[in-house]
Amino acid sequence: MAGHSKWANIKHRKARQDAVKGKAWSKCSRAIMVAVKKGGADPDINLTLRYAIVDAKAVNMAKDTIEKAIKKASGEGDEGVRYEEVRYEGYGPNGIAIIVDVLTDNVKRTAPEMRKLFEKGNGNLAKPGSVAFGFTSTGVVLIEASETAEEQLMEVALDAGASDITQSDGGWEVTCEPQDFLILRQALEAAEITMMSAEVTMVPANLVACDMDTGTKMLRFIDSVEEHEDVQSVYTNADIPEEAMEAE
Repeated sequence: MAGHSKWANIKHRKARQDAVKGKAWSKCSRAIMVAVKKGGADPDINLTLRYAIVDAKAVNMAKDTIEKAIKKASGEGDEGVRYEEVRYEGYGPNGIAIIVDVLTDNVKRTAPEMRKLFEKGNGNLAKPGSVAFGFTSTGVVLIEASETAEEQLMEVALDAGASDITQSDGGWEVTCEPQDFLILRQALEAAEITMMSAEVTMVPANLVACDMDTGTKMLRFIDSVEEHEDVQSVYTNADIPEEAMEAE
């Protein structure tokens, strides 16, 4: 789950990712392979591949596993599977906007499966572009308040291209344009500022506040979508109450 930076939501998602690390590695391998197929095996030239490698390292994917995925996509492996990037847009309970990005080797199989997941979650698929216009691709870095002082963070982040720095819920949120994300991340690492989360995500223009019942339904819906093997990312504008996440 992604798309907004409420601290409780981010922590909930990270806990789930840690619990399903094997599945996370599979998704990262697929993303790396698609990036290589499209832009080549050199991450210094292929920005999409650099992002995919950063995501893989974020879930502690082993270096040799990353290299194996790159070699496989470069034709050095024995698998000839070709994946296609597809974005599904729709609405969940109470009309909450949802974007699902997938990498699939069979769109004819994945499309009806996505439609069924949306319907089962009291939602529905919509036409391409009908939801995405309300989101903006943004680099988002979250840092625990105890990891850095405001003056240090301002100096490092702004010099590295950060567009905004805010403090809330016990931590810092640093945002930037997608093209500045890697530079920002590297600057924070060089300054030895530990990041709780760092990603290029889809940030909604507005959040929709959920009550306990809607929040619980949304979490179950998102979990069911994320469990699909073709799904890479799920973005939503739902502002889910912490009580609902703790109850899951």
